[in-house]
Amino acid sequence: MSDLTELYQQVILDHNRRPRNRGRLPVANRVAHGDNPTCGDQCSVFLRMDGDRIAEINFDGQGCAISQASASLMTTQLKGKTAAEAQQLYDQFHRIVTTGEAPEEISDLAAFAGVHAFPARIKCATLGWHTALEAIRSPAVAPGTAGVGTV
Repeated sequence: MSDLTELYQQVILDHNRRPRNRGRLPVANRVAHGDNPTCGDQCSVFLRMDGDRIAEINFDGQGCAISQASASLMTTQLKGKTAAEAQQLYDQFHRIVTTGEAPEEISDLAAFAGVHAFPARIKCATLGWHTALEAIRSPAVAPGTAGVGTV
């Protein structure tokens, strides 16, 4: 196994074992829920948008290691980004998981390049991202009320 492949596996394992930004976000003003019935993955994304920028982002849910690690990594990548930048990052991530072609520079997103070899797992890897984009597009609600009574 190459050193780079091992590094990428460690990124996924680390995000699965110690997810970043996990749990409800009390000040969220946007929320969306997604699920992958094929695998049983569930993901909710809580955002606090400041204008067009993601000021804070958390996720919660359950599922396989790929879905949970991807959602964790996604929160670290999207925080501080605009809606357009979030879409661009998703497009880059989607290209990585569907083609296996990772960017030349070492990036945590590239850790998911191996997913392309398992087409059924692409939905697992992209669930959190799809849910985040849905949350960005959703109507704003009063902070603290997003996600009340759900998940």
